[in-house]
Amino acid sequence: MRALVVSELAADYGGTWVQDIPTPRPGLGEALVRVRAAAVNFPDLLMTRGEYQLKPPLPFVAGMEFSGEVAEVGEGCDRSLIGEAVLGANRIGAMAEFALVPAATLRPKPERLSWAEAAGYRAAYLTAWVSLVRRAQVQPGEWVLVHGSAGGVGLATVDLANQLGARVIAAGSSPEKLAKVQQLYAPDAIVDVRQGFREQVKAITGGAGADVIFDPVGGDIFDESTRCIAFDGRLLVIGFTSGRIPSVNANIPLIKGFSVMGVRAGEYGRQFPEKGAENLAMVDAMAADGRIRPHVSAALPLDQWREGFDLLANRQVVGKAVLIP
Repeated sequence: MRALVVSELAADYGGTWVQDIPTPRPGLGEALVRVRAAAVNFPDLLMTRGEYQLKPPLPFVAGMEFSGEVAEVGEGCDRSLIGEAVLGANRIGAMAEFALVPAATLRPKPERLSWAEAAGYRAAYLTAWVSLVRRAQVQPGEWVLVHGSAGGVGLATVDLANQLGARVIAAGSSPEKLAKVQQLYAPDAIVDVRQGFREQVKAITGGAGADVIFDPVGGDIFDESTRCIAFDGRLLVIGFTSGRIPSVNANIPLIKGFSVMGVRAGEYGRQFPEKGAENLAMVDAMAADGRIRPHVSAALPLDQWREGFDLLANRQVVGKAVLIP
Protein backbone atom coordinates (compact mmCIF):
# COMPACT_ATOMS: atom_id res chain seq x y z
CA MET A 1 0.00 0.00 0.00
CA ARG A 2 1.02 3.63 -0.40
CA ALA A 3 1.56 5.53 2.82
CA LEU A 4 3.08 8.75 4.11
CA VAL A 5 6.02 7.49 6.16
CA VAL A 6 8.13 9.42 8.63
CA SER A 7 11.54 7.73 8.45
CA GLU A 8 13.60 10.47 10.06
CA LEU A 9 12.77 13.43 12.28
CA ALA A 10 13.76 16.56 10.40
CA ALA A 11 12.80 20.16 9.71
CA ASP A 12 10.68 20.95 6.66
CA TYR A 13 9.43 17.33 6.56
CA GLY A 14 12.89 16.28 5.36
CA GLY A 15 12.50 12.72 6.61
CA THR A 16 8.93 12.23 5.35
CA TRP A 17 7.73 10.95 1.98
CA VAL A 18 5.17 8.68 0.32
CA GLN A 19 6.39 5.08 0.14
CA ASP A 20 5.11 1.67 -0.87
CA ILE A 21 5.02 -0.50 2.23
CA PRO A 22 3.43 -3.87 3.03
CA THR A 23 -0.29 -3.74 3.76
CA PRO A 24 -0.79 -4.84 7.39
CA ARG A 25 -3.03 -7.73 8.31
CA PRO A 26 -5.44 -7.50 11.22
CA GLY A 27 -4.71 -9.50 14.33
CA LEU A 28 -6.79 -10.26 17.38
CA GLY A 29 -9.38 -7.52 17.88
CA GLU A 30 -8.12 -5.43 14.96
CA ALA A 31 -9.75 -4.09 11.80
CA LEU A 32 -8.16 -3.07 8.51
CA VAL A 33 -9.88 -0.01 7.06
CA ARG A 34 -9.69 1.17 3.46
CA VAL A 35 -9.01 4.86 4.05
CA ARG A 36 -11.15 7.26 2.02
CA ALA A 37 -9.89 10.46 3.66
CA ALA A 38 -7.36 11.35 6.35
CA ALA A 39 -7.37 14.66 8.21
CA VAL A 40 -4.33 16.88 8.53
CA ASN A 41 -3.87 18.00 12.14
CA PHE A 42 -1.22 20.22 13.69
CA PRO A 43 0.24 17.33 15.76
CA ASP A 44 0.90 15.49 12.48
CA LEU A 45 3.25 18.29 11.46
CA LEU A 46 4.95 18.39 14.85
CA MET A 47 5.53 14.63 14.86
CA THR A 48 7.55 14.84 11.63
CA ARG A 49 10.04 16.95 13.60
CA GLY A 50 9.80 15.12 16.93
CA GLU A 51 8.25 18.20 18.56
CA TYR A 52 5.01 16.62 19.79
CA GLN A 53 4.61 14.97 23.20
CA LEU A 54 3.98 11.66 21.44
CA LYS A 55 7.16 10.38 19.79
CA PRO A 56 6.44 7.10 17.95
CA PRO A 57 9.35 4.79 17.12
CA LEU A 58 10.71 5.35 13.61
CA PRO A 59 9.60 4.67 10.97
CA PHE A 60 5.89 5.36 11.36
CA VAL A 61 2.94 6.24 9.13
CA ALA A 62 1.64 9.75 9.81
CA GLY A 63 -1.97 10.68 10.46
CA MET A 64 -4.36 10.58 13.39
CA GLU A 65 -7.90 10.71 11.95
CA PHE A 66 -9.59 8.99 9.03
CA SER A 67 -12.80 7.79 7.47
CA GLY A 68 -13.22 4.72 5.31
CA GLU A 69 -14.68 1.25 4.87
CA VAL A 70 -13.79 -1.84 6.84
CA ALA A 71 -11.92 -4.18 4.49
CA GLU A 72 -10.95 -6.99 6.84
CA VAL A 73 -11.22 -7.94 10.50
CA GLY A 74 -9.10 -10.12 12.70
CA GLU A 75 -9.92 -12.90 15.13
CA GLY A 76 -12.47 -12.00 17.76
CA CYS A 77 -14.19 -9.31 15.65
CA ASP A 78 -17.71 -9.26 14.28
CA ARG A 79 -17.41 -10.02 10.56
CA SER A 80 -20.52 -7.97 9.86
CA LEU A 81 -18.24 -4.95 10.21
CA ILE A 82 -16.74 -5.69 6.80
CA GLY A 83 -17.96 -3.14 4.27
CA GLU A 84 -19.25 -0.72 6.92
CA ALA A 85 -18.55 2.99 6.53
CA VAL A 86 -16.66 4.09 9.63
CA LEU A 87 -14.53 6.81 11.12
CA GLY A 88 -11.58 6.24 13.36
CA ALA A 89 -8.73 7.83 15.21
CA ASN A 90 -5.34 6.51 16.16
CA ARG A 91 -2.22 8.31 17.21
CA ILE A 92 -0.53 7.36 13.92
CA GLY A 93 -1.26 5.40 10.75
CA ALA A 94 -4.13 7.27 9.04
CA MET A 95 -2.34 8.74 6.00
CA ALA A 96 -2.25 5.55 3.98
CA GLU A 97 -4.42 3.49 1.69
CA PHE A 98 -5.19 1.20 4.64
CA ALA A 99 -5.18 1.81 8.39
CA LEU A 100 -4.94 -0.87 11.05
CA VAL A 101 -6.76 -0.04 14.29
CA PRO A 102 -8.50 -1.75 17.23
CA ALA A 103 -11.96 -2.61 15.91
CA ALA A 104 -13.58 -1.40 19.13
CA THR A 105 -12.42 2.17 18.45
CA LEU A 106 -14.29 2.47 15.15
CA ARG A 107 -17.56 4.39 14.98
CA PRO A 108 -20.23 4.57 12.25
CA LYS A 109 -19.76 7.40 9.79
CA PRO A 110 -22.63 9.89 10.05
CA GLU A 111 -24.60 9.48 6.83
CA ARG A 112 -25.06 13.21 6.31
CA LEU A 113 -21.27 13.78 6.21
CA SER A 114 -18.98 13.23 3.23
CA TRP A 115 -15.84 11.11 3.59
CA ALA A 116 -13.77 14.29 3.90
CA GLU A 117 -16.06 15.86 6.52
CA ALA A 118 -16.20 12.64 8.52
CA ALA A 119 -12.42 12.26 8.52
CA GLY A 120 -11.71 15.51 10.26
CA TYR A 121 -14.50 16.53 12.59
CA ARG A 122 -14.08 14.32 15.62
CA ALA A 123 -10.83 15.53 17.19
CA ALA A 124 -11.67 19.19 16.57
CA TYR A 125 -15.20 18.99 17.97
CA LEU A 126 -14.07 16.77 20.84
CA THR A 127 -11.56 19.46 21.84
CA ALA A 128 -14.30 22.08 21.53
CA TRP A 129 -16.70 19.99 23.64
CA VAL A 130 -14.21 19.26 26.43
CA SER A 131 -13.16 22.93 26.42
CA LEU A 132 -16.59 24.53 26.51
CA VAL A 133 -18.68 21.94 28.33
CA ARG A 134 -16.39 19.96 30.61
CA ARG A 135 -13.82 22.60 31.53
CA ALA A 136 -15.43 26.02 31.10
CA GLN A 137 -19.02 24.87 31.71
CA VAL A 138 -20.17 27.64 29.40
CA GLN A 139 -23.69 28.96 29.96
CA PRO A 140 -26.20 30.33 27.41
CA GLY A 141 -25.67 34.03 26.90
CA GLU A 142 -22.05 34.07 28.02
CA TRP A 143 -19.47 35.73 25.79
CA VAL A 144 -16.99 33.29 24.27
CA LEU A 145 -13.89 34.69 22.54
CA VAL A 146 -12.39 32.15 20.11
CA HIS A 147 -8.84 32.80 18.94
CA GLY A 148 -7.63 31.09 15.77
CA SER A 149 -11.29 30.91 14.81
CA ALA A 150 -10.65 29.90 11.18
CA GLY A 151 -8.53 26.88 12.07
CA GLY A 152 -9.92 23.40 12.42
CA VAL A 153 -10.32 23.45 16.20
CA GLY A 154 -11.21 27.14 16.34
CA LEU A 155 -13.92 26.85 13.73
CA ALA A 156 -15.38 23.82 15.52
CA THR A 157 -15.44 25.86 18.72
CA VAL A 158 -17.28 28.73 17.03
CA ASP A 159 -19.83 26.26 15.69
CA LEU A 160 -20.30 24.44 19.00
CA ALA A 161 -20.47 27.64 21.07
CA ASN A 162 -23.30 28.82 18.82
CA GLN A 163 -25.11 25.55 19.42
CA LEU A 164 -24.69 25.93 23.19
CA GLY A 165 -26.36 29.34 23.11
CA ALA A 166 -23.25 31.39 23.85
CA ARG A 167 -22.51 34.76 22.29
CA VAL A 168 -19.48 34.23 20.10
CA ILE A 169 -16.60 36.54 19.18
CA ALA A 170 -14.52 35.02 16.38
CA ALA A 171 -10.94 36.34 16.41
CA GLY A 172 -8.14 36.04 13.88
CA SER A 173 -5.54 37.90 11.88
CA SER A 174 -6.87 37.45 8.33
CA PRO A 175 -9.82 39.58 7.21
CA GLU A 176 -10.50 37.11 4.39
CA LYS A 177 -10.67 34.13 6.72
CA LEU A 178 -12.74 36.03 9.27
CA ALA A 179 -15.20 36.88 6.51
CA LYS A 180 -15.45 33.17 5.72
CA VAL A 181 -16.08 32.35 9.38
CA GLN A 182 -18.82 34.98 9.41
CA GLN A 183 -20.36 33.48 6.29
CA LEU A 184 -20.25 29.91 7.59
CA TYR A 185 -21.33 30.28 11.21
CA ALA A 186 -22.50 33.88 11.79
CA PRO A 187 -20.77 34.63 15.11
CA ASP A 188 -22.09 37.61 17.07
CA ALA A 189 -18.90 39.58 16.37
CA ILE A 190 -15.55 39.24 14.64
CA VAL A 191 -12.26 40.73 15.83
CA ASP A 192 -9.09 41.32 13.81
CA VAL A 193 -6.27 40.89 16.34
CA ARG A 194 -3.48 42.45 14.28
CA GLN A 195 -3.79 45.86 15.96
CA GLY A 196 -4.67 44.46 19.36
CA PHE A 197 -8.04 43.20 20.55
CA ARG A 198 -8.40 44.15 24.21
CA GLU A 199 -10.43 47.30 23.60
CA GLN A 200 -12.49 45.68 20.84
CA VAL A 201 -13.54 42.82 23.14
CA LYS A 202 -14.30 45.23 25.99
CA ALA A 203 -16.50 47.31 23.69
CA ILE A 204 -18.36 44.30 22.33
CA THR A 205 -19.05 42.93 25.82
CA GLY A 206 -20.14 46.23 27.31
CA GLY A 207 -16.91 46.65 29.23
CA ALA A 208 -17.10 43.37 31.16
CA GLY A 209 -14.81 41.28 28.97
CA ALA A 210 -15.22 37.75 27.65
CA ASP A 211 -16.52 35.11 30.05
CA VAL A 212 -14.64 32.33 28.26
CA ILE A 213 -11.53 32.68 26.09
CA PHE A 214 -10.43 29.78 23.89
CA ASP A 215 -6.71 30.14 23.09
CA PRO A 216 -4.86 27.69 20.83
CA VAL A 217 -2.28 30.37 19.92
CA GLY A 218 -0.45 31.35 23.11
CA GLY A 219 2.29 33.98 23.05
CA ASP A 220 1.09 37.58 22.77
CA ILE A 221 -2.50 36.42 22.25
CA PHE A 222 -2.53 34.82 25.70
CA ASP A 223 -0.93 37.88 27.27
CA GLU A 224 -3.56 40.25 25.90
CA SER A 225 -6.37 37.81 26.67
CA THR A 226 -5.63 38.21 30.38
CA ARG A 227 -6.50 41.89 29.94
CA CYS A 228 -9.95 41.42 28.41
CA ILE A 229 -11.34 38.50 30.38
CA ALA A 230 -14.34 38.99 32.65
CA PHE A 231 -14.33 38.52 36.40
CA ASP A 232 -14.94 34.80 37.10
CA GLY A 233 -13.85 34.14 33.51
CA ARG A 234 -12.17 30.99 32.21
CA LEU A 235 -9.09 31.23 29.98
CA LEU A 236 -8.70 27.93 28.14
CA VAL A 237 -5.15 26.95 27.15
CA ILE A 238 -5.37 24.71 24.08
CA GLY A 239 -1.91 25.04 22.53
CA PHE A 240 0.86 27.32 21.34
CA THR A 241 0.73 27.66 17.57
CA SER A 242 2.48 31.03 17.90
CA GLY A 243 5.58 29.16 19.04
CA ARG A 244 5.87 30.89 22.43
CA ILE A 245 4.62 29.31 25.63
CA PRO A 246 3.39 32.24 27.74
CA SER A 247 3.32 32.66 31.49
CA VAL A 248 1.21 34.74 33.84
CA ASN A 249 2.04 36.20 37.23
CA ALA A 250 -0.25 34.68 39.84
CA ASN A 251 -1.40 38.09 41.06
CA ILE A 252 -3.18 38.77 37.74
CA PRO A 253 -5.77 35.95 37.97
CA LEU A 254 -6.00 36.69 41.70
CA ILE A 255 -6.88 40.35 41.21
CA LYS A 256 -9.06 39.81 38.16
CA GLY A 257 -10.75 36.70 39.53
CA PHE A 258 -10.32 34.42 36.50
CA SER A 259 -9.14 30.85 36.05
CA VAL A 260 -6.54 29.48 33.63
CA MET A 261 -7.56 25.98 32.48
CA GLY A 262 -5.51 23.52 30.46
CA VAL A 263 -7.35 21.40 27.89
CA ARG A 264 -6.21 18.04 26.53
CA ALA A 265 -9.32 16.38 25.20
CA GLY A 266 -7.77 12.96 24.60
CA GLU A 267 -6.12 12.87 28.01
CA TYR A 268 -9.40 13.95 29.61
CA GLY A 269 -11.01 10.83 28.18
CA ARG A 270 -8.16 8.63 29.35
CA GLN A 271 -8.33 10.05 32.87
CA PHE A 272 -12.14 9.85 33.03
CA PRO A 273 -13.14 6.96 30.72
CA GLU A 274 -16.88 7.19 31.37
CA LYS A 275 -16.96 10.92 30.68
CA GLY A 276 -14.68 10.36 27.68
CA ALA A 277 -17.18 7.91 26.19
CA GLU A 278 -19.99 10.38 26.85
CA ASN A 279 -18.00 13.13 25.10
CA LEU A 280 -17.46 11.03 21.98
CA ALA A 281 -21.09 9.89 21.91
CA MET A 282 -22.34 13.46 22.17
CA VAL A 283 -20.07 14.76 19.41
CA ASP A 284 -21.07 11.88 17.12
CA ALA A 285 -24.76 12.44 17.86
CA MET A 286 -24.49 16.14 17.07
CA ALA A 287 -22.78 15.34 13.77
CA ALA A 288 -25.39 12.72 12.91
CA ASP A 289 -28.37 15.00 13.45
CA GLY A 290 -26.82 18.09 11.88
CA ARG A 291 -26.42 20.25 14.98
CA ILE A 292 -22.73 20.72 14.11
CA ARG A 293 -21.48 21.36 10.59
CA PRO A 294 -17.79 20.57 9.99
CA HIS A 295 -16.14 22.48 7.15
CA VAL A 296 -13.41 21.16 4.82
CA SER A 297 -11.64 23.77 2.74
CA ALA A 298 -9.08 21.53 1.00
CA ALA A 299 -9.16 17.86 -0.06
CA LEU A 300 -5.89 16.83 -1.72
CA PRO A 301 -4.45 13.59 -3.14
CA LEU A 302 -1.94 11.82 -0.91
CA ASP A 303 0.89 12.80 -3.27
CA GLN A 304 0.12 16.44 -2.45
CA TRP A 305 0.56 15.89 1.28
CA ARG A 306 3.24 18.59 1.51
CA GLU A 307 0.78 21.17 0.18
CA GLY A 308 -1.76 20.06 2.76
CA PHE A 309 0.79 20.30 5.58
CA ASP A 310 1.90 23.74 4.38
CA LEU A 311 -1.69 24.99 4.22
CA LEU A 312 -1.98 24.18 7.91
CA ALA A 313 1.50 25.43 8.87
CA ASN A 314 0.94 28.73 7.05
CA ARG A 315 -2.55 29.11 8.53
CA GLN A 316 -4.23 29.18 5.15
CA VAL A 317 -6.91 26.63 6.00
CA VAL A 318 -10.43 27.54 7.02
CA GLY A 319 -11.64 24.51 8.92
CA LYS A 320 -9.91 21.29 7.87
CA ALA A 321 -7.60 20.02 5.16
CA VAL A 322 -7.73 16.32 4.30
CA LEU A 323 -5.70 13.89 2.19
CA ILE A 324 -7.29 11.37 -0.16
CA PRO A 325 -5.14 8.19 -0.44
